[in-house]
Amino acid sequence: MITWRKNKRVVLALTALLFANTTGSAVLPVHAVPKENKLPCNELFNDVQGTLIVKNLKTDRVYVCNPERSQQRFTPESSFKIPNALIGLEVGAVRDEYDVKRWDNVVRPFEEWNRDHTLGSAMRASAIWYYQAMARDIGVDRMKNYVDRIRYGNMDISGSSDAFWLDSSLKISAEEQVGFMEDLVEETLPFQEQTMKTVKRIMIDNDQDNYTVHGKTGTRLSDMGLGWYVGYVEHGKTDWVFAANVDSSGTSAKMVTLEALKRLSIL
Repeated sequence: MITWRKNKRVVLALTALLFANTTGSAVLPVHAVPKENKLPCNELFNDVQGTLIVKNLKTDRVYVCNPERSQQRFTPESSFKIPNALIGLEVGAVRDEYDVKRWDNVVRPFEEWNRDHTLGSAMRASAIWYYQAMARDIGVDRMKNYVDRIRYGNMDISGSSDAFWLDSSLKISAEEQVGFMEDLVEETLPFQEQTMKTVKRIMIDNDQDNYTVHGKTGTRLSDMGLGWYVGYVEHGKTDWVFAANVDSSGTSAKMVTLEALKRLSIL
């Protein structure tokens, strides 16, 4: 069984849920006693197959929709931009979040991709070409070293050196994404502190007075049949990490996640 690197008691509680109705939701504190308040998973997903995990890092309470699927691995698609940025900064493939790569004049399907980008703007626009160029500069050996060190999913980068995360060899579960995000939030990954702070900053998706959402979508562009939204929310003195994937687009995964966060009064 796949496990999170932290708070194994929560994982044991999730395991117990596999024998329950996997289309439902549950709230699992550390002592594994389900609470009464539950997420309306059927309403949130609206007949789209998927999973969602939301974890309170202060209390270790976990909300989950479809726990069985939360342990299934899928290709990360553009959610891999998060570890890709960490690795690129750490090894010097890019100097900082403002490092510019010039557009190669190849017209791509999304207009916002067809211009020069920085590490930060390419994260926000999900400009794949920038991160593919950075992956080539990182190189297979250094990429493999760090993917193994952070134990990212199945750690298989045997696909193309600049596309192994795009409907290819690398796969990760929502459960593992949450573990990875927890390590990033708590800055326990094998990167310099400044590297992690930079990536967390360029992940900012919505900055409000009461909360800040850091998140990254990912979509399998070949058929729009897989979408991710992973990240965390700063809400007062509490951080909440989340990961969702759906048999649809990253936009759909994001909509499900944000609605769930609203239902939990996090947003």
